[in-house]
Amino acid sequence: MKLVVGLGNPGKAYERTRHNVGFMAVDAFLQGLNETMTFSPRFKAFVSRVRIKDEVVVVLKPTTYMNLSGESVKKAMDYHKIDISDILVVVDDVNLDPGRIRLRETGGHGGHNGLRNIIGILKTEDFKRVRIGVGLNTSMPLDKYVLSKIPKDDEPAILGAIDGAVDAIRRFALGQPFTDIMTSLNTRT
Repeated sequence: MKLVVGLGNPGKAYERTRHNVGFMAVDAFLQGLNETMTFSPRFKAFVSRVRIKDEVVVVLKPTTYMNLSGESVKKAMDYHKIDISDILVVVDDVNLDPGRIRLRETGGHGGHNGLRNIIGILKTEDFKRVRIGVGLNTSMPLDKYVLSKIPKDDEPAILGAIDGAVDAIRRFALGQPFTDIMTSLNTRT
């Protein structure tokens, strides 16, 4: 069993913001499978269980808001007895240009509060992640920037990166070696 987590903030006010590209990626993944999500109070998240070939994949969108994402991840991980090596987190990254993606098997939080919370609660940095570039505007406070809507100029690049993230999720679900997925997608522009 695998766990795929898209990070974002719940509610209409946050839809199509830079901080919600993780949500957008898992939504696109599920849409490609004709699957939907339902709210689970147990996990404080929207959840879907899908089967891809012989693998069951739990897809999670925490509703705890970004800074408390780890609570939801831990609950789902413990309930389903999912090993840390079978977790993939999809998240925005202001340190990457819009449209770039970067896959990692481990690493720090890079200043991202959602990753910081997951690392703190799981007590490890050793989980896979897909970072989707949203760029950075230093003339705006960071919180206002990531919570602002994706501008039309950046939309094609970011939607392209979301497609790349969906490809990474699909390959991860199929059990492809993550190093192979990284090699393929980290070099893609």
